[in-house]
Amino acid sequence: MRIAQAVLVFDAVIPTTWRAEWVWGFPLIVLTVVIHVLGLGLVNRRARLISNSTMSRRHPTFMRVVAMSITIWLACSLHAFEAAIWAWAYRLLGALPNYKSAMLYSLSAITSYGHVNLYLDEHWQLLGALEALNGWLLFGLTTAFLFGIVNKLWLTSESGEQW
Repeated sequence: MRIAQAVLVFDAVIPTTWRAEWVWGFPLIVLTVVIHVLGLGLVNRRARLISNSTMSRRHPTFMRVVAMSITIWLACSLHAFEAAIWAWAYRLLGALPNYKSAMLYSLSAITSYGHVNLYLDEHWQLLGALEALNGWLLFGLTTAFLFGIVNKLWLTSESGEQW
């Protein structure tokens, strides 16, 4: 019964013109967050391997910088890939005229930069806001992840133990 009530409330609150945006937006948010968490997990594994195999060498500070640089590059690559997924959706829906503008709009929306002179048709504008919400989630996950990596790299180097 509660599910039926929730559907009716959702149906009453969400204007008909926004339904497609919610139908596209929520799965895209879930998909990109899952990709991001799995990707950060793989990056974490790599950073741990690099850290454990190289910190005992002669220049541990340099190796920490290398490990952080690679980690940041991979995290940025994840964000670019996720923006590309949104850009693909904009093109599939016909919300933007070409992939170049869709990617530019997507990067602008996902970072909440918002200074690009590209606009979605009124019908798809909520989708851009949902992508911005998605960006907040992804960048929050990345920030927490990078904090953890920096913390681990510096704590393990000071204590002399392996990660």
